[in-house]
Amino acid sequence: MRFATIRTDQGTTAARLEGGALIPLNAADVGELLAGGEELWQDRPGAQPVPEPEADFAPVVPRPGKILCAGLNYRSHILETGRDLPEYPTLFAKFAETLLGPGDDLVLPSVSERIDWEVELGVIIGKPLYRATPEQASAAIAGYTVINDVSMRDWQRRTLQWLQGKMFERSTPAGPYLVTPDECGDAADLEVICEVDGEVMQQSRTSDLLFGPAEIAAYASQAITLRPGDLIATGTCGGVGDARKPPVYLQPGQVLRTRIQDLGECVNLCVAEKTG
Repeated sequence: MRFATIRTDQGTTAARLEGGALIPLNAADVGELLAGGEELWQDRPGAQPVPEPEADFAPVVPRPGKILCAGLNYRSHILETGRDLPEYPTLFAKFAETLLGPGDDLVLPSVSERIDWEVELGVIIGKPLYRATPEQASAAIAGYTVINDVSMRDWQRRTLQWLQGKMFERSTPAGPYLVTPDECGDAADLEVICEVDGEVMQQSRTSDLLFGPAEIAAYASQAITLRPGDLIATGTCGGVGDARKPPVYLQPGQVLRTRIQDLGECVNLCVAEKTG
């Protein structure tokens, strides 16, 4: 099944994709849907289905309690950075304010000159996890989505800590759907692609992940409880702009397309930030 958070005149609503239309549910968004009771999964009384092409998609989980990200997790990306394969997942956090709808404009911050793309498989937690095994973590995954961890490389490289290059507001497209594991083979071997103006910049498969979704979730759960609606970005593959020779970065007017097989795509027009 596929679930989304869509914007309506009455605010956001969780919705189920059925027969080419989004059926509004009783929850305000997918995060609330996962955290709530059975009544939230029911169709919203009186709400009309929204044809998929007309839907205004919000971030699939607009306000996750936690966004955890794995860095250096595709073998191809690790090799292009000249690093050794890590023994443990490299984790950092983002905030809910960084999320962007899958079709929203990506406003390029005026304070950065090195804005880069990072296609990533997103994992959405459906049940609480603490000190979990990978098997328990796998059973707690509600579904998968598409993420682009757009990064301000000049800010990221200022110190050894990456957070400052990853926490810019409305910089991370996420969606359009939560796709349940049964519809995508647990995301074990999906093609991931990032394009800029139709040119393929990144192309790999999730089978190249060093640490899979369940391993990352189980590892993180040793330190903190993961809760329904929490979002995990599993890392990016080779082909980022910052590693090219010469480096290449996003520019106003370009279209950033982030696609993952069976999950859908985010298509975001890059626009310059208005200043003054």
